[in-house]
This record gives sequence, structure tokens and C-alpha cells, in this order.
Amino acid sequence: MADAMSIVPSSVLRNIVDKLYEKRKNAALELEGIVKQLAQAGENEKISALVNLLVTEYTYSPQANHRKGGLIGLAAATVGLTSRAAQHLEQIIPAVLNSFLDQDSRVRYYACEALYNIAKVVRGDFVVYFNQIFDALCKLSADSDANVQSAAHLLDRLVKDVVTGSDQFSIEEFIPLLRERMNVLNPYVRQFLVGWITVLDSVPEIDMLGFLPDFLDGLFNMLSDSSHEIRQQADSALSEFLQEIKNSPNVDFGRMAEILVRRAASPDEFTRLTSITWISELVKLGGDQLVPYYANILGAILPCISDKEEKIRVVACETNEELRTIRADPAEGFDIGAILSAARSQLTSEFEATRLESLHWIATLLARHHYEVLTYLSDIFNSLFRVLSDPSDMVVLLVLDIHACMAKDVQNFRHLVVFLVHTFRSNHMLLEKRGALIVRRLCVLLDAERVYREFSEILKDESDLNFASIMVQALNLILLTSFEMTNLRNLLKQSLMNPAGKDLFLSLYSSWCHSPMATISLCLLAQAYHHTSAVIQSLGEEDINIKFLMQLDKLIRLLEAPMFTYLRLQLLDPSGFPWLLRTLYGLLKLLPQQCAAFKILRTRLKSVPPQTLFSGQARWRSSGNPDTQILEITEDGGNEHDHSGSIQNSIDFAAKLQQFENVQNQHRMLRKTLQSPLHSITSTMSQIKISEELRSPVAVLEGSRPPSRSSNANPAQLQS
Repeated sequence: MADAMSIVPSSVLRNIVDKLYEKRKNAALELEGIVKQLAQAGENEKISALVNLLVTEYTYSPQANHRKGGLIGLAAATVGLTSRAAQHLEQIIPAVLNSFLDQDSRVRYYACEALYNIAKVVRGDFVVYFNQIFDALCKLSADSDANVQSAAHLLDRLVKDVVTGSDQFSIEEFIPLLRERMNVLNPYVRQFLVGWITVLDSVPEIDMLGFLPDFLDGLFNMLSDSSHEIRQQADSALSEFLQEIKNSPNVDFGRMAEILVRRAASPDEFTRLTSITWISELVKLGGDQLVPYYANILGAILPCISDKEEKIRVVACETNEELRTIRADPAEGFDIGAILSAARSQLTSEFEATRLESLHWIATLLARHHYEVLTYLSDIFNSLFRVLSDPSDMVVLLVLDIHACMAKDVQNFRHLVVFLVHTFRSNHMLLEKRGALIVRRLCVLLDAERVYREFSEILKDESDLNFASIMVQALNLILLTSFEMTNLRNLLKQSLMNPAGKDLFLSLYSSWCHSPMATISLCLLAQAYHHTSAVIQSLGEEDINIKFLMQLDKLIRLLEAPMFTYLRLQLLDPSGFPWLLRTLYGLLKLLPQQCAAFKILRTRLKSVPPQTLFSGQARWRSSGNPDTQILEITEDGGNEHDHSGSIQNSIDFAAKLQQFENVQNQHRMLRKTLQSPLHSITSTMSQIKISEELRSPVAVLEGSRPPSRSSNANPAQLQS
């Protein structure tokens, strides 16, 4: 140490820490001259001793002025060393960098000034210390002192100039440091980082694009910065990188896709738009590289399809269509299960467009990879069934298409109908609101006869008798009124002369027995009028309740509809159809005289030719079995033909009547079980509040509403 102090006059060492700028400046010039002489003389040991003196005794001194003097001295020594300074940087640079952390802002300022002067001298030789310098500058860019910030900016520009012109810079060593800093929130640091990314990317020899996934997330994070300038700088950098990807798409698409997917869910609108735009471009450019990431990409696109911002919606829809046109095979990494899971997760979205596109994806996968999708049936089946309660008819229709596609397999078809019955049983509201839509659509997609046979097979053994009655009434109303059931109705009209019609009639009859009115409707369709009359005669007093009368009201009104044209035409020949007359008069007697249905039916019966009525009945009685007369009628009321066929004779109507009575006895027993002393008062009140209690799924299906009446009216006098 003594040797070093003997090299430099004490006056120089004293003045270099003086408060006056002129003294410090002159001392620095003298020190520079001394070092220059030593360098020319090759006195490296003395130079090292001098540098060591400045470092240990001055830059690490407890006194701020000494620390400033040490920094000035190190800069002066470096200038004096000129080309020989590189071999002493190992002593000089760490001391200067340590001063960047000094508590005194003036010391930090002098540290910036010192490193600036050092960098001008050594240029590329100090690049080996770049990571440490970059880290120090990153912190100084957010310094609390404006003068320090200003000095740091000047130093930063010089360092950028040096680094971009140096062949010693290592991007591989720098990227981990950059990645570590990218998620800071300080706006000054963010500006500093974006500035470096932009500068390094402008150097042709530096491959920043290859390392883009390492700092891409940080750039996207800056898009939501409160500073407009930072957002603009980040966006500009991202736009430049995207253009480079288009021109040279040899990048890691997979890692970028993972980042973009996360950012597509950002609460910031600008970030979402930029993310979905990038995803769109990557889908077009990525090709096979993105196949393993399709599920994640889809999970990001689907919510954006319903974004509140139109630009985002447009780009998301275009990307979704682009993605769907790409055909990939599971052998190529196409994960069907993951994509199904992504689509299924969006079925609960609050937005209809997203739910629809999720279903479109499931339908697309089912069409392209039918058997593979069916292996995931247990995972998606419940989710698809919950969609049947969706408020959107378009969504419900689409999910029914998917169910129908899966139900082409016999086992899955049975599973579908069983699950439907179970769902309707547990959710009567779904049956009321969507029952008709669901059943009608399935009948179109899967054949009405097949669907109705399966429903009947399941419902005939239904243990919940009340539900069975409601469900049968709903199915019966659909059968009578829906255009999709035209062929089914025509087939049922052939029940007494066509083996296929007879088989369908018998298949439905077992479950239709749960509802007297459904049974009567079915028999009227089949033109089994004698049996219809017998069913009416078998009804007991306890069966004629408000619900029954409401259903009867619907049936009477339906008799005036086009599907029963053939029946009304048969009334022109009362002698040929005496049991039809008896059936209609039986229904008339069940109706209260004050109701509109009574007046409708009575008016219709008055149109029957009276002169042939009684003679026709007498002639029938002498002919034996009334069911030997059959009509072959089409729905449009075509020509009538009498037959004395044998098919009707193979139907054991006596056994059918017994079956009907047995089922109705079960219902009567259930009603009696439910009736108790506790219910005796509420039973009367329930009739008074008919508009609330007697609202049935069938009524809703037809769009009708329960009748209203005054509180003191007799239930038997209610109008349907």
C-alpha cells in the first residue's frame, strides 16, 4: 500500500476527494498522466497497486467523498491505460458495479459516469461483464434520483452501442437473466427491458427469435401496463417478432402456444386481442408442431368467440374454423380426449355462441373419430345431458344431433332413452319445457317408431306410477299433434289390418295404460272403437278428476284437428261405425255440460245423420263381433273400405282391457295410499287452487294453460 501511495503524490489523492469540482478534475488528469507513464514503462505491478489503492481505500471507504474520489480515480486510470486497460478490468469493474448500490445518490451518479468513461475506453473488452452491468443498469433505470436515472440512460445507450458491435456478446448467457427480469412491474424497468429486446433483435447476428418463448410472456404482460408508452413499445416489439415468424417460422410453436393460451384469458382487452391474433397466425403457420397443443388452443379460442369486443370475436371465429379444417390423427399426437375435455368444459359457458361451438367440436370429432369418441362416452354423457336444459333451442337441437349420432349403436340407443327417462323423472321441469322438442327431434333423427317403442318398453315397468302417467301423456300428445309423427299415426291406423300396425299398437298399449286418456287416444287412432268404448266403461268414479277432465278437453279439441279427419268422416256412416258413436257419446257424458269441450263434441254429434243411427246399431247387433268391421284410412281421409279381416281377431282385446284395468288399479291404490286424514283438508284446497297444482307437462307441451275458476265453483263444472 505504501508503494502505491509513493507512486501518486499525496496532493493528488487529497484533491481527488475534494468538494470542489475543479480540484477533482485536475487531480483526475494528473492521475491519468501518472498511469499513462506507468503503462508506457510497463510497470504493471505499480498500476495494479494503484488500482487496488483506489478500490480498497476509496471506493469501499465509509466516507462518501472518498467513494466518489475512488470512482473518479478508477475512470482516470482506465483512460490512462488505454489499450492496456482490459487486463485490469477484473479489479476495476466489480468496484464500480458495487457503487451502483450505494445509499448516496451522488455516489451512484459518479458510478454511472465512471463506467461510461471506462466503457468508452475498453469498448468490447468489457462485454464479458455484460450480465453484471445489465443487472446493475436494470436497477438504476428505476432509481429514485432523477440525475442518477439520466446518467444511467446515457450509460445504457453507450452499452447498447458497444454490445451490438461486439462479437463477444453471448445471447445464450444473457437470456436467463432477461427472462428473470421480464415479470417486474416497475414501468422504468419495463421500458429498459423492451428497449434491450428491440435493440438486440435488430442485430442480424443475434438470434432473438429463437429465444422468443423465454421472454414472450413478459412482453404480453406489458400490454396491460398503465403507461401508454410501455404498451405501445411492447406491442411494437411483438408485431416485429410476429412478422419475423411469418418470414422464418422455425421457432418453438409449442412453447409459444402455451404462453398465448394463458394470455388469451387476460382481463385486459388489448392483451386478449393480441394473444388471439398470435394464436390465429400460429395455427396457420404451425402445422404438425401444434397438433399436441390443439386442446389448449381450443380452450383459449372458445371463450373468445363470445368476447364483448367484436374484433376479438371475429379473429376467434376465424381461428376456430381454421383449426377445425385441420385433420390430424391420434397417431400424430392428436389427443381426442383432451379436445373433448376442452369442449365439454365450455358447455357451461354463459354465452350461447361458445356453447354452440363446443358442441360443434364434439359433433366434428364424433363424425371423424366415431369409435374413439365413444370410448370417452362415460366422461361426456352426463355433461351432454345437462345441456338439454339449456335455455337456447339451438343448443338443445345440436346436442340432440350428437346424442342421435352416438345412439346409432343399439346399446348406446338404449342407454340414451333410459337416461332420458331418468332425467325426465328427476327433472319434471325439463319435461315440461323441453320434452316435446327433445322427443320430436330424436324421432326425426332416430326413427319415430324405434324411439316410441323404446320409451314404451321402459315406461311399462316404471315404478314411479305418477311419473309414468305424466310421461305417457306427454308422449301421447306429441304423437297426436306433431308433424314428425305423421307416419307413426298412419301406421297405427292400420292396427286392425296390418301386422306392422298391430305390433306397434301392442307395443305402445302396455305403457299407455298408465293414462286413461292416452289409452283412449291410442285406440281412437287404431280405430278400435269397440275397445275404446269398453275402456271408457271401465273407468270408475274416482278416475274422473280434474286432471282427467283437462286431458279430455284437449282430446275433444284434437278431434276437430286434421289428424282426426278420418274419424269425423266415419260419422257420416253411423251404421258402419256404431261403436265410434257410442265412444263419443261416452266421452260426452263424462264432460261437465258447462265446459266448452262439451259444446264442441255435442255440436259434432248433432251432425250425425239421425235417420240411420238406430237402424245401423240394430244391424250391428245381429252381425256378431263388432270389431270385424275395419276401415283402411289414410291421414288425409282417403277412401274407406270394409274388411272382414283376421288380424284384429288376433288381438286379445279382453286381455288388453284386463291389462288396462290392472294398471289403473295400481294407480288407484297409489292415490288411496297418498290420501290420509292429513290430506283430507288439503285435497279440497288443491281443487280450489287448480291453476297451480294441476299444471301438467302435457299442458305445457301443447302451450295450453290450466283452467281458472272462481273459488266457490264446483270442480265438476270446470271448463277445460
